[in-house]
Formats: sequence, structure tokens, C-alpha cells
Amino acid sequence: MMHHQVAVEARFNPETLERVLRVVRHRGFQVCAMNMELATDARNINIELTVASPRPVDLLFSQLNKLIDVARVEIQQQTTSSQQISA
Repeated sequence: MMHHQVAVEARFNPETLERVLRVVRHRGFQVCAMNMELATDARNINIELTVASPRPVDLLFSQLNKLIDVARVEIQQQTTSSQQISA
């Protein structure tokens, strides 16, 4: 199973994190680690996800980009399950 580190920058709204997690689940990915923090301007959030799936990460990337509050999605790293991952 492949692990992917994904960075998401989005507008801060109470439902934004829920939407991101729903897309991750609907696309067949499992969240292995997650970190979210307010950006310095306090209007945006930065979400760091480590997700796992045998499916191509491009499926997740394209769907996250379609979310209305998401400004940027970046796939930072891909590893196999035998390598160690830090989030």
C-alpha cells in the first residue's frame, strides 16, 4: 500500500476540515496522520495529511482541488508501507 503526504491550504470555515476528510474517505484513502493549524493571517488553515491507499493519489488530488474552500493542494511525498513516514 502506498503512503502519500498531502498538504492542503484552505479558507478557515468550520466545515472545511470535515469536507476534506469526507473526500479522502470517499476516494478510498485512509488517514494515517493529520495536522491542522491556522495560517498566520488567521483566515486560512494548513492541513498536512498522510494517507494510504493502493489507488493512485491523483484521484484524491483532483477531488480536493474541486472543493470550494481549498486554495492549494500539494502532494509532497510518496512512500511504500515498508518505509517510515513522519507527518
